[in-house]
Amino acid sequence: MRSGRSLRAVATQFGVSLGGVTYWVARARGRRLDRVAFANRKPGRASNRSPARLEQRILSTRMALRDKSVLGEYGPDAIRAALQEGRTTQLLPSRTTIYRVLARHGALDGVHRQRRPAPPKGWYLPDLAAGQAELDSFDFIEDLKIAGGPLVDVLTATSLHGALTEAWVMEHSSARAALQALLEHWRREGLPTYAQFDNDTIFQGAHHFADAVGRISRLCLALGVVPVFAPPREPGFQNAIEGFNALWQSKVWQRHHCPDVATLQAVSARYIAAYRAKTATRRESAPRRRSFPKTFKLKLAAPLKGTMIFVRRSDDNGSVNLLGRTFPVDQHWPHRLVRCEVDFTHQRIRYYALRRREPAHQPLLRETTYARPQKPFQGEP
Repeated sequence: MRSGRSLRAVATQFGVSLGGVTYWVARARGRRLDRVAFANRKPGRASNRSPARLEQRILSTRMALRDKSVLGEYGPDAIRAALQEGRTTQLLPSRTTIYRVLARHGALDGVHRQRRPAPPKGWYLPDLAAGQAELDSFDFIEDLKIAGGPLVDVLTATSLHGALTEAWVMEHSSARAALQALLEHWRREGLPTYAQFDNDTIFQGAHHFADAVGRISRLCLALGVVPVFAPPREPGFQNAIEGFNALWQSKVWQRHHCPDVATLQAVSARYIAAYRAKTATRRESAPRRRSFPKTFKLKLAAPLKGTMIFVRRSDDNGSVNLLGRTFPVDQHWPHRLVRCEVDFTHQRIRYYALRRREPAHQPLLRETTYARPQKPFQGEP
């Protein structure tokens, strides 16, 4: 370089990168070549790193506590307490510093949790996960108090793929009011393949009677919509509707002061319209919904036909609870998720194994006969 050759020519001659030549030329700039240290230098110890003597004391203290401590504790807190004994003036390392020293030397016993990718939306229903079917979720936001007014409940709805949302403000929630809301919604928007609910008696029917099927489930079966009941106390299955519930409460209920039910309904309607406009592109790519039959008339006392689905977790013996009964499934599948398909038309129940780790693998565990008693519907039409 000092004889006048270019950086690129020198780099080509010695087979090194252009940046390498630039680095060494800058390192020797203004100095005699025989006085330049051309050997690679390793980076020195960080200026703020704990002294090596202190790190060794921390490691030896941990080893002594692990072998001799009466409490059997040898974590960062126990090590700091041991280092503090008999020393009043010396500055002690913090808990975080001790933890980093232990981690640097591989002296941690804890095993970090392995994070796996989440399953796709609607993974427990194969055609829903594949984007070939649509699911509407319904839920209640309960006991909202209007200042100087009544307590109100809000029935909310959202579709899994299309984000088709709705909210109905009700002074008195009931299965009959929810049924009218679903009829209104589906007449206007069309029918999905599935309708998902939690296990509230409004949606599922009475829990203290075996083989009870409520009016909401009967409406779904009459329209060819498959009712799906999420498992109790299981995270993930109700994420779509729970997320919309939180959004509605933060953007409508908490932002606006509504003196009466009519005002709250108007504010909610404006928000739903704006939210639908924002998410319109999702509905363009969502699965197509079926048209509502024009001559439909609900007969609650009609014999049940179609399929109901219960997602449940098996107990110690591999059995599941649904429809007020306990059904044995597989003793080798305890405490696992099971999709139970109750086929009223053919009087069968099929049980499929579910695993979040392998969402596409859902083998049939068992198929049993289920002859439901033809009990008359007890509620009023």
